[in-house]
Amino acid sequence: MKKAYLYIILISITLTEVNSQDNSNIYGDNFSSKNVEDFTFIKSDFPEKIEMPIKIKGKILSTCPKKGCWMRVRAEEDTILVRFKDYGFFVPKQGVEGKEVIINGDLSIDTLSVPQLRHYAEDAGKTSREINNINDPEITLSFLATGVIIKE
Repeated sequence: MKKAYLYIILISITLTEVNSQDNSNIYGDNFSSKNVEDFTFIKSDFPEKIEMPIKIKGKILSTCPKKGCWMRVRAEEDTILVRFKDYGFFVPKQGVEGKEVIINGDLSIDTLSVPQLRHYAEDAGKTSREINNINDPEITLSFLATGVIIKE
């Protein structure tokens, strides 16, 4: 009986320590926050020497206010459009701007079409005038995330 109590106490202490050490929320696939790549290094060797998937750390600039189906992340001096693989998960629609994030997945350079840009602008709540002023495609760093960790 004493062993059972001791076992329960040890489990409780362990769970309390784990929960207090890392106050983060995980979306999508669970992954380790260790071995995050230096984005300056990635950018200098991209795409020739980069193995996928990779982990990048940044700050959340914005998320899709309708569904949480995309976010814009500042990594060093660049802004990356982050989408989620197969729309398999979403992030919070509000309240995470400025928080640190680690994204796990594949980095690419994409050309966003005018209809895509208008769709994202509509999702972000832009006015019809702002949406109609989008007339040119945009070349952007894009990230297809399989998992996201948002630090609290």
